[in-house]
Amino acid sequence: MLNRQPSITKARAKFRVLPQKKIKQYNWSFWLDSLVLLSWGILLLKYAVTGEYKLLIHPNYFLLMLMTGILFLVMSVVRGILFFKSPNSASDNGEHLTLLPAKFSSMLLLGVAIAGLLIPPNVLSSQIALQRGVTENLPRTRYQPESFISTTKPEERTLIDWVRTLNAYPEPDAYEGQPAKVTGFVLHLPELPENYFLVSRFIVTCCAVDAYPIGIPVQLEGDRNMYPADIWVEITGTMATANLPSEDHQNQRKLVLIPDKIQQIPTPKDPYITE
Repeated sequence: MLNRQPSITKARAKFRVLPQKKIKQYNWSFWLDSLVLLSWGILLLKYAVTGEYKLLIHPNYFLLMLMTGILFLVMSVVRGILFFKSPNSASDNGEHLTLLPAKFSSMLLLGVAIAGLLIPPNVLSSQIALQRGVTENLPRTRYQPESFISTTKPEERTLIDWVRTLNAYPEPDAYEGQPAKVTGFVLHLPELPENYFLVSRFIVTCCAVDAYPIGIPVQLEGDRNMYPADIWVEITGTMATANLPSEDHQNQRKLVLIPDKIQQIPTPKDPYITE
């Protein structure tokens, strides 16, 4: 009987240590999740304050993004308060059903949030436009051409106004000689002659992922390399028509802009056209 007493004492000590380690492990996971909520809340509020959200989502979703950021911050603070009031309430039973391990998912979300805080979003470039394909036509689901009537003077039309007008009344010769003043970024289409570039803009309906580019050819007197791709320009000139090759290398009669003045401008704070 005397020989068994030390082993019983060791066993009891072992059982007393295990729960403490388990609670400590779960507390670490608890604080990791709280840090994820805090970092994402800060990231969303940063986008709201700096206006960088305009490079990522449609402005219609600004309020939703702002409220989500505030909610994440409140949740992270509440979790901290609850822990200090009752540390044992931060334990986890480990019965969550997830596709990825819980800690890995949390670390991944935390890494993405930190990357978002350190790396500012960029404006979609001409390379993205070439990958997605530039069009002079709007999808039929975006508008109703039979009900579209342009009441804007030609010189006051934006790039999207010209594209909508062409979609409603696709006869380039009807606009020949009309004045125009548009802004956009320079895009070099491989199929166009060397004295042409496209003045382009991205249209966003939900977020930058679904953005698609539109554009109008600009006829130059010299080589288009004078205007590097991705610079933003304001062009004042006159509309004309020309036979230009399309993506299938067949010539089509298109509306082109003959510039009187091309002025480089800074990238706008709102670079995308929203619908």
